[in-house]
Amino acid sequence: MKKTIIAVAALLFGAGAYAQDGEKVYLPEAEDWAIGIDATPFLSYFGNFIGGTDANAAPTWNFLTNNQTITGKYFTSADMAYRGNLRLGFGSASMTNMVADRASTATVDYPDLPDMVENNMKASFTNIGLSGGIEYRKGNGRLQGFYGGELGISFASSSESYTYGNELTIPSASNPVSVDAADDFGGNITTDPYGNAARVIESKNGSTFGIGVRGFIGAEYFVLPKLSIGGEFGWGLGFTSNGGSSSTIESVGSNTNGDFSVEQITQENAGSSNFGIDTDVNNSIFGTAGSIRLTFHF
Repeated sequence: MKKTIIAVAALLFGAGAYAQDGEKVYLPEAEDWAIGIDATPFLSYFGNFIGGTDANAAPTWNFLTNNQTITGKYFTSADMAYRGNLRLGFGSASMTNMVADRASTATVDYPDLPDMVENNMKASFTNIGLSGGIEYRKGNGRLQGFYGGELGISFASSSESYTYGNELTIPSASNPVSVDAADDFGGNITTDPYGNAARVIESKNGSTFGIGVRGFIGAEYFVLPKLSIGGEFGWGLGFTSNGGSSSTIESVGSNTNGDFSVEQITQENAGSSNFGIDTDVNNSIFGTAGSIRLTFHF
């Protein structure tokens, strides 16, 4: 079986070589488009297949960059291309849970149902990744070298907010309402800085902004017409700023005099930033530059 697979692969590569009479059959030309994906799942799959590894998982079509941008090129000639990464993500979600009205003192008798109130959750997110640059190419055969430069920016943020049908009350109330597991949407029940049970009213994750510029150099080999495998390295500078996050919670607690009250507390976390000039094997803006990639030209 292994010999058959190797023979089929040899025929495919041979067919690609035979079809190259003018060499332009498999090299990119003016007005060609290209998209790139991570080659690692495919290389791992075929390596495990030939090695007879049990339970070998089928390869997946993965983004080339860590920040899940779509990677592409447009060739103005056989020797020059514009390249870019793109991700534009915006979204929101909402959820409503019906819970018992814990302040109700009404007696419920069959077939009536207890009074209910609504808990609501709303969430939103933004993910933006953009880069653009120019690529020059060198080489006349299947092995092509390339180099150039590009500029990239990224932005990400997210937030959640919650409203509760049951208002918290102090223990001395006629029918006290405290923080309850029924209010949990999956992570919004917590404790306040004094150890009291608390629930989140609003949570804002700090916005992240990044900008960078880099030069790159790489090589690729066209294993079949318009299909290449290769990789690149880069050097440049990048700046990333992470804004401070905040969370507003509410809880029932008592002061040093033993007086209970319902309070909202806003907790803030400091932001951070970093700047660097270096090689970019792992760069938050451009992704994993040192990865092996497959590029499809059409």
